[in-house]
Amino acid sequence: MDVYEAVEGRRAVRAFSDEPVSQEVLERVLTAAARAPSSGNLQPWHVYAVAGEPLAELKRRATARALAGDPGDEREYPMYPVELASPYTDRFAAAAAQRYEALGIERDDPGRPMKIAALNSQAFGAPLVLFCYLDRTMGPGQWADAGMYVQTVMLLLRAEGLHSCPQVMWTMYRKTVSQLVGADDGLVLLCGVSVGLEKEGTPPLRTGRADMTETVNFIGI
Repeated sequence: MDVYEAVEGRRAVRAFSDEPVSQEVLERVLTAAARAPSSGNLQPWHVYAVAGEPLAELKRRATARALAGDPGDEREYPMYPVELASPYTDRFAAAAAQRYEALGIERDDPGRPMKIAALNSQAFGAPLVLFCYLDRTMGPGQWADAGMYVQTVMLLLRAEGLHSCPQVMWTMYRKTVSQLVGADDGLVLLCGVSVGLEKEGTPPLRTGRADMTETVNFIGI
């Protein structure tokens, strides 16, 4: 697959089939992804690939917490800035409205938070989830490296005909995740990435993007 095709085809899929992901394909993707940019070649990411019964058990535990109205574990890093202004709030609201509609959840539904948490805790039906951690001693530069690594993984998955969905939601249940995968207290969970084939018959959702002129300035060009 052409790189442009992979970038264009990558989107957060929220409905997966239960067909398992080939270990051969997964190892090929993760081996190649190691070439992602890494300042000082620290390669700060620690990845746990979870599937089969261990993933099913994790989904059961997380979903039980979600359906019980558990607000989740104390966050170790903020998902968004406390003070978010336009145009960021506008983009956020527009994308959220699209997601809720695609998931069949009314925006004014009082049970919306619990329903969304339950769907997330099921990894949208994905047969595989990659959990990306960093050592707690790492700083903003290494977090940026981990983000580039995760993006590289998702693009390589597209090249293999697979889809993904990055989920910061898993940090809400980080203690449950760490207990199951065996991650020690010296690691902090960045996100989970659900992986698999898209469920047939699911209407594709693509959130909009700002025009290039809104985010890019050309100087001396």
